[in-house]
Order: sequence, then C-alpha cells, then structure tokens
Amino acid sequence: MRNSLGLACLAAAACLTVWQTALAQQSPLRVGVYENPPKILLKNDQLSGIFGELFMEIAEQEGWQVEAVPCEWNECLQLLQQGKIDLMPDVAINQQRDERFIFHETPILHSWSQLYGRRSLKVSTLLDLDNIRIAVLENSIQENYLSDIAENFGLDVTLVPVTSFDEGFQAVVNDLADAVAANHLYGDQRARQLNLEATPVMFQPARLFVVATNSAMQPVLNTIDTYINAWKQDPNSPLFDTLKRWRAIDEAPLFPLTLVVGLVSILLLVLGVLLWLRRRIKQRTLELVHSELKLNTILDSVEAYIFIKDKDLKYQYANKKVCDFLGTTTNDIIGQSDTAFFDEKTCAHLRENDMRVIEQGLRVSDEEDNVTNDGSVRHFLSVKIPLRDAYDNVYALCGISTDITEHITIKESLNQLEYYDSITGLANRKLLLKNLEHALASANRTKYDGALLTIDLTHFTIINETLGHSAGDKVLQQVAQRIRARIDDTDTAARLGSDDFVVILEDISQDTEQAVLDVRNWARELLDSLAEPYELGDITHTTSASIGVTMFSDSQDDVAGLLKNADLAISEAKAQGGGSIRFFNPVMQETINRRMLIESALRRAVEHQELEVYLQPQVNEHHEVVAGELLLRWTDPDLGSISPAEFIPIAEASGLIIPLGAWVIEQACRTLSDWQTMDALKHIPLAVNISPRQFRHGGFVTQVEHCLHEAKVPAGMLELEITEGMLIDNVDVTVKRMYKLGDLGVRFSLDDFGTGYASLAYLKQLPLYQLKIDQSFVRDMLTDVNDDVITQTILGLGRNLNLSVIAEGVETVKQRDHLQAMGCTKFQGFLFGKPAPIAEWQARLLESAVLTVD
Repeated sequence: MRNSLGLACLAAAACLTVWQTALAQQSPLRVGVYENPPKILLKNDQLSGIFGELFMEIAEQEGWQVEAVPCEWNECLQLLQQGKIDLMPDVAINQQRDERFIFHETPILHSWSQLYGRRSLKVSTLLDLDNIRIAVLENSIQENYLSDIAENFGLDVTLVPVTSFDEGFQAVVNDLADAVAANHLYGDQRARQLNLEATPVMFQPARLFVVATNSAMQPVLNTIDTYINAWKQDPNSPLFDTLKRWRAIDEAPLFPLTLVVGLVSILLLVLGVLLWLRRRIKQRTLELVHSELKLNTILDSVEAYIFIKDKDLKYQYANKKVCDFLGTTTNDIIGQSDTAFFDEKTCAHLRENDMRVIEQGLRVSDEEDNVTNDGSVRHFLSVKIPLRDAYDNVYALCGISTDITEHITIKESLNQLEYYDSITGLANRKLLLKNLEHALASANRTKYDGALLTIDLTHFTIINETLGHSAGDKVLQQVAQRIRARIDDTDTAARLGSDDFVVILEDISQDTEQAVLDVRNWARELLDSLAEPYELGDITHTTSASIGVTMFSDSQDDVAGLLKNADLAISEAKAQGGGSIRFFNPVMQETINRRMLIESALRRAVEHQELEVYLQPQVNEHHEVVAGELLLRWTDPDLGSISPAEFIPIAEASGLIIPLGAWVIEQACRTLSDWQTMDALKHIPLAVNISPRQFRHGGFVTQVEHCLHEAKVPAGMLELEITEGMLIDNVDVTVKRMYKLGDLGVRFSLDDFGTGYASLAYLKQLPLYQLKIDQSFVRDMLTDVNDDVITQTILGLGRNLNLSVIAEGVETVKQRDHLQAMGCTKFQGFLFGKPAPIAEWQARLLESAVLTVD
C-alpha cells in the first residue's frame, strides 16, 4: 500500500505548504491516545510519553493545532477507520495493517513483546506455554502471534482478551491470568510496581509508527518523516533527549533485536527440524545425509550457538557460531569434551546440566557463565534437549545457546543506577525500602528481631567547605567500606544523601532484650571504627558519628513507622553529641542501661566472689531432711539486692555463668567434704542447678571431676539439676556427658519437669535419679484441675520409671497433704524452710534433722 500511495504523496507535495497553513488556522489534528506508558499517554489533557512529546515538538514547530482524543486500543482503531480521529501513534506494522492504514516511512521507535508473570511461573520458551492463561490486548499483533504459535505447535493456550496493558497486569495480580503479553517498555516498569517478573519469553520485535487512514494526512506523515530522519542524525536532538528521559533505547534495545529474533527463530526452527528428522529416520534412512546437509546450512546461518554432544559429553556437531567463539574449526571440536575449551568451574556446571539431559531425559534451560581457557567470559542463555533414537532411548543432547553478554551488561548497569548510590556503591533509598519491607516480613515470620540504625557524621559539611567535595567523597567512601566490613550478607547498608547512612540488621535474636544488647555492642564497635583516621591524600582527618536505633519490634510491621522512629532516635543521638547511641524506646533504653550495669557489677562480683550460696532443705513425708539445694543470692553495694531471676539470664547471655557455675560447684563439694566429718550431716546430698551453657562447655566434665577428687566427695552426694530444654539440643552429646558424670558418682535431677519439651523417649535414654514437679503446678493444683492432673501424672510416671519424685514450691499444709494423698513422699518449699546461708542451716541441722511445720 506504501507504493500505491507514492503518487498521491508526490501530488500532494505541491500544495503541502498551503495545506499546512490552512490546517494551523482551521481545524486541529485529532490524535487518538490510549494509555501505554512510557510510549504514549495523556498528562493534563496533553499528549505525553515518547510519541506524545515528539509529536508535540513537531506540532509546535509546524504550528499545528492538536486535539487529544482519549480512547482504548480497539476504540482508537475504530475511530481511525471511521474518520473520527486523524492520527494514531504507537502502531506496529504488519501486512494486514499496511493494507488498511497509511504509514510514514521511518519508524519512530523499536520495541518487542515479552511475557510477564509471578515469580512462581515456570516459563522459559514459547513451548512452555501449554496450559497457560495469557492476558493479551484485544485485536493486537501479540494476540495474533500467540494464537498462531498455539495452533502451529498444538499448545493449549488460553488467551484472555483485555482492553489495555494495565488491565492485563491486573488480571495476573487477581489470578485471572497466569501471564500478560506487553511491550517491554511498559512491561518492565509495570512489573516492578506489581512485584511481577519478566520471563525469558520475548517475541515480535516491532517498528512503531504514527498512522492515518485519510490520504489527506499524507503531508503530515511526510513532515514527521522529515523530522525523525533529521533528528536521528543529531545525538542532541529532541528525539534522543526524549528517549533518554523516558529511559528507552531506540536503535540499540536492551536486548539486541537480532538475538531476540535469532533465539525465537532458532528454537522453533531447530525443534521443528529435529522432530521432522526423527520421523524421516524411521521412514527413509537414505535421506539422512541430504537432510543433515540442509540442516547444517540452516544452522550455520542463524545467530545462535548450536551443538550436539554424545552420551560421553563429547562434541559430535558444532555450528559456525560455536567454532568462531572457540576460535577453532569443526574438525578440532568434534570428539573433544568441554575440558579442552573451558576452565574447571565452567566444565563442572556444564557437565551438571548435560547429565540431567542425558541421564534423566530432561529439557534443561539455564543461564551459563562460560570462561574459556584464555580467561574470556561470555554469558549464554542455553536450552538443552535430549535426542532419542527409534526406541526412545537418549543417545545425545542438542544445545542451543544465545549470547546475552551485552544484555546482562546493560541490565547490570541499569540496576546499578536504579538501586545503588553512585559515590559509595551502597544501596539507595529505593533498594533500602524494598529490603526493609522484606526484612520486616522475615522477622514477623521467624520471630527473630531486627534493627534499623541511622548513622550521621559529625560536622561533615565542614569537610566539603574546607577540603572540597572530592575529599568529602573520599570520606563517604571510606565510611561505606567500614560499615560494609561489619555487616552480614543478609544485612543492608545504604546512603540516603549527604552524610546520612542507614543499616538494616536482620535475624539478631528471638529474645528482644538480647537483640537490643547485641545491636548496642555492634553500634559501639562501628562508632570506634568510624572514629579512626581517614586518609585524604596528603592529610589525615578524624571525625565522629552518632547512631540512632529502632528495633523491628517497635514498629508493628510498619516501614513508615520504623523510619520515623529511626529519625527520632538519630535526632536525640545528635543532640547528645558525637559518639552517642540512642534507642527509640525510652523504656528499653532504661532496661538496657540497667542490664549493662548489672552485667558490669556481676562481672566484678564474680571476680571477687561477692555472691553468696544459700541452702534450702528437701524433706521426706516425716519432715526429715534428706537433701538440700544450693541457691545463689547477690546483694550489690550500689544496686542493692538483685533477684536471681534477673541476674542469672544476664550471666547466661554474657558467659559469666561459666566461672560462676564453677564456683558454686566448688562450694558444694567443699561443703560436702566438711559434712563428712559430721555424723548428722554426712548422709545429706546437695543439689546444684546447671545452666545449658555451663553444661555444654567443653571443660565442664573435667571441672566437676577435679572438684569431686579434690574434696573427696563420696558417690551419690552431689546432684546436678538440669532443665528439660537442655535435652532437645544435641541429645547424643548430652547423654554421653551425663553418663560420664554418672560414672564419677554424680546423680541427676530433672528440674521444672512438665514445663518443657521432655518426652518418654528422652527419659528412657537418660541416667536420671529424680523428677522435680514444677512449683507452678503445685501452686495451682488445688484450684486448677489441669495442674492437679499433671501432678498426678508426673507422680505416676516416676513410679513406673522407678524414679524418685519431689514437689517444689510447697508453701501450705493443704498442699502437702494433697501431695501426700497422691503418693508424693519428698517435698521442698517455704513450708519446711526458706533459703538461708549454709552455715545457718548447718547449725540447725546439727541440732535436729527433723523440721517442724507450724
């Protein structure tokens, strides 16, 4: 149709000037606009996007009046055919449209179509579209193309017609479709917004034009050609400015068109030829040589790397592209394996994929980074399929690879610009927000707390003002290096501008207090690192920083709230001056301050043996003392009396429990040794609570053995009370360690039984002597039927397993009587005696080993 319009164009050229003047003074050009950003869209009732801005630039220079007519895609086409609009931009050419519409000569933009879907969508090639629902623009070339592909290859593809690309993406989000076909310029942008992904399926590279149906518009189209041709010669023209502004690439698309065409054409052609060859081999073997010659001619002419390997992974065929890539000939390739051409790591990866095809008969699609023996690196998108004989046995594989090195390079460059700070290489605000959302979701799922830290350098502007921005950039880069050196791979460091840095710390601890303590220690170490000198050429500069911290648990899964809390925290830290750390939560700040004071004081108390060991007796049904439990008590000169419930967890977390626990065992052994000289006390064993961290310490068994030997403690006199939680971690190691201690004469009591995770399977493995009924069950058994049943069950379990059972926390006569009625014969609690210094109880027991109860 273009040729048939040539004479009309020549005839119209003579009156072009007159016609354009009349057009500018009379009726405006009616331009149909459908929403397809970034190519065409309406903004404030004016044409915008790539086509819109270029058309308006021409209109302004030519004095045209333009009337934008908003419409959907199909509606725009109908209005154009009905003469209700004069022009329609962003139309791809095909044979059918070339017959219906008038196109100008030079395309304004190149594009291609691509499929987008959820991350779970497993689609690599067009042949993977079987049983897939695809949202596609109604009456578009994508619809025609996908319909033809489905018909030609016998694929069961459901095309879901939509009136706009946005409607198609929403169909995927709402699970009305599995994928959506769209041009890559719009699709890449919209997919990121909706958390969808682009599939490797690309098709139909297209040239895009402005079209008309009325031959009176031919002068307008000629004018457009004139401007486009001129602009393409000038890198500073409105054409290139517009493309850069809208992040489009005209003549060099992100993924080279030749590779797209080659990939699609090769896949379809080669697979078709291979299927054809299989049928021909069965029918007429004599045609094989002729078919191979034709196939080689075809494969050598395509823009893809095609090869065949046998079951031993030795090359049996390689097309011209493979030979050119390896810098050798077909004869030198045939019979060789990958080790002759690639490095060890590349060969291992290639072999892994190849063996999946050969051994399992799978079709494998993968991105491969191939490093040749000379060190050159190329990135390939490879599809490998099994070749089968007449008996359906795999005898070789065929590989089809497309070089995507340029595509990867462009993609990485764009990704670097989009998500990373250009000065420091750290994440920018966009990537920070994305990772922060992911971190909060992960914390909510795993229950591991995290933290957001804001870091501000003190008086950074002075560096720029006195030493220049170049020196300031060097400081920022060194700060970034020091932060990056202190975070894990799962954490994120970002720079938001000037000297504002942000760090996301993930998976710190499930214990909020411990998480806060760890964050404070990390922040203090970072401040020390940032305070070290900065080398700025011939001079050295020092500075300080302030850090504001907010925990994930403070934000209630709200990113905005977390950022606000962090801003408040850094404001308070900056107000305190350089080197300050401030947490958003004032209450938590106080808690951390007290915990740090307790830890410091406890460390001093352990070093100077300032804690006291108290004893609480254990009695039988006749109130005779049959054992005693040693308990720690601590009164600090400054902090006063501190409960074991407060300082024991701190000792456990800080590691002080190791020397503290060793000291308690020494006191127990020394006391037992002293009692061996007293007839009234030498039969009374003593029990000591052991923490999990203390029990798992490598020198624990040796330390207990040393204490028993030095004090000459008889067997069965030292009891260690362990918790149920200790049993579920490294059961085998725990059992072995308990048996070693048992051989030394140590007996074990399972403390707080019923509150943890112990099972009969564990109890049967362990050398236990006694079960202790937790005081929470004893306290409520008279009023809570569940606690009463649990208490009876533990007593019955002890009898069946031949284990002694003792009830702790007995405070009233009614509790004692109820326990006795259930068969309990051993008790511990305030009813019989409160914890007191060992010397005090020693004096009482020397007088009488039978305790009275009021």
